[in-house]
Amino acid sequence: MTTIPLADLKAQYHSIKIEIDAAVSRALENSTFILGPDVKAFEEEFAAYSEAAYGIGVNSGTSALHLALLAAGVGPGDEVITTPFTFLATAAAIRYVQAIPVFVDIDPLTYNIDPAGIEPAITPRTKAIMPVHLYGHPADMDPILEIARKYNLVVIEDAAQAHGARYKGKRVGSIGHLGAFSFFPAKNLGACGEGGMVVTSDPVYEEKVRKLRDWGQESRYHYKYRGFNYRLEGLQGAILRAKFPHLESWTEARRSHADYYNAAFADSGLPPVIEQPWARHVRHVYPLRSSQRDRLQQQLTAAGIQTAIYYPVPIHLMEIYSDLGYRAGQFPNAEAASREELSIPVYPELTRAQTEYIADTVRKALLQEAECLSGSR
Repeated sequence: MTTIPLADLKAQYHSIKIEIDAAVSRALENSTFILGPDVKAFEEEFAAYSEAAYGIGVNSGTSALHLALLAAGVGPGDEVITTPFTFLATAAAIRYVQAIPVFVDIDPLTYNIDPAGIEPAITPRTKAIMPVHLYGHPADMDPILEIARKYNLVVIEDAAQAHGARYKGKRVGSIGHLGAFSFFPAKNLGACGEGGMVVTSDPVYEEKVRKLRDWGQESRYHYKYRGFNYRLEGLQGAILRAKFPHLESWTEARRSHADYYNAAFADSGLPPVIEQPWARHVRHVYPLRSSQRDRLQQQLTAAGIQTAIYYPVPIHLMEIYSDLGYRAGQFPNAEAASREELSIPVYPELTRAQTEYIADTVRKALLQEAECLSGSR
């Protein structure tokens, strides 16, 4: 039995092998392995795509969040409002600057932070809001920006999963003061290794992030800030430039697969995987919701379909963040999502035969489960 992977990076490589190999050869030939001309060109190209004035390439999405927080002046004892239902890096970056993550529950339809919970969470120590555009669906930014203006807060978008997503026509990452992207290999636009970028249209933030990623240097061995070795490698810049022209076609393929799943699951009893009217969802993952999630995952695995749970434990209930004092039941929507979410393959290189097989397998598993439940009554 052939397994359908959750993501197929080898298939993607082979689809553009000539372009990738030429980019790698060029990077090796020019031998600028740290930053360099390909990184600079990619920064400009991706910033323009994201509708921001500046892009600063760094070595990971986590580093992008860290430097965005530092550039915004977030530091020890400050509070940053964010979501508990996200990858660990969102909260970890806040702790890196010795600030305190303050969590707000999610909207159960989009999985993103619920703007209605933000204002009650604000205290005199609140310095920033960090919405996450989870799974490729934009957070509802207008009310977030309105609250930020009211309280003079910085908005840092965690757009690690949302390359090319739009909110009311505007690209995510450029809506707040700063945006952070990841180019982890499995992302919609992924490097062959680690990579990330901060985008902003504020020259003050740009100057600080650009120096902080390279030891805080103004010029060689002359330091303005206590910085970091967060530079993007030249080889990754070259590879990302080769992949970048394909991002839109890959995104449309993801969206097409998601549309097919939506239609296939319309009468299955699964909650819909929505796209709000004001959003362009880039479908980084396709999350199912089931109260029998673990059994469904086992059945799909047995059928050769790889799945993943994003995320099995919300951050506020992780042991490593127990010092924040949160308890079970405080964020019921996030906790329910952690119990029920299961993602199925939606990567661009899937064939229609594969998506049909995945959809049929899910539907059969759900039908069997319904029959079992009915028979047990």
